[in-house]
Amino acid sequence: MVFAEVLICCLIGYALGNINPSYFFARKKGYDVRKDGSGNAGASNALILAGKSAFFVTALMDIFKAYLACRICRVLFPSLSVAPQLGGVACILGHMFPALLRFRGGKGLACLGGVILAWSWQWFFLLLLLAAMVAFVTRYVCVVAPAFSVIFPACYVCRTGEMLAALILLIPAIPIFAKHWENFRRIREGTELRMSYLWNKDEELRRIGR
Repeated sequence: MVFAEVLICCLIGYALGNINPSYFFARKKGYDVRKDGSGNAGASNALILAGKSAFFVTALMDIFKAYLACRICRVLFPSLSVAPQLGGVACILGHMFPALLRFRGGKGLACLGGVILAWSWQWFFLLLLLAAMVAFVTRYVCVVAPAFSVIFPACYVCRTGEMLAALILLIPAIPIFAKHWENFRRIREGTELRMSYLWNKDEELRRIGR
């Protein structure tokens, strides 16, 4: 019975993770989010290919789908203590490796935010503030997801003492780091877009030679 509950939680989360708004926004503009721009099927590439409105809507929808996955699993299986974590992590992985997009998805940041929000709205805003500080100090948004894929499970286990749930929450850290390896390479080469792209697009594109 427990195995069936675990499997259903994973399937629910993965299915919700496959819903990818950035793909549809890019399609409306005539692009394939998996091939054009940064080649990343997430909110950051929606910004590059479809503009700021697409970025914000995509980010909000990606947060919401992970939040929803956690909530649904918690309601369906109240006796399974790690049900929300299983659903949330499966949603992150479904977003990063969606079968509907031939396993070429996003990088998991917004979905990670949705999992945090499902756990605690106070911690969500606290870590959001910390993430904004990290992005402004480093000038690169791409460092946030790898950092917080580790910071969040650490905060969770320190706050709750639930080691198994924290270990489940740590699972996406490896693929998130792997997905951002190319960003780290571009940072070293000076060709990664900085956060200032949000308000100074033309200057950032000139800086990296586009």
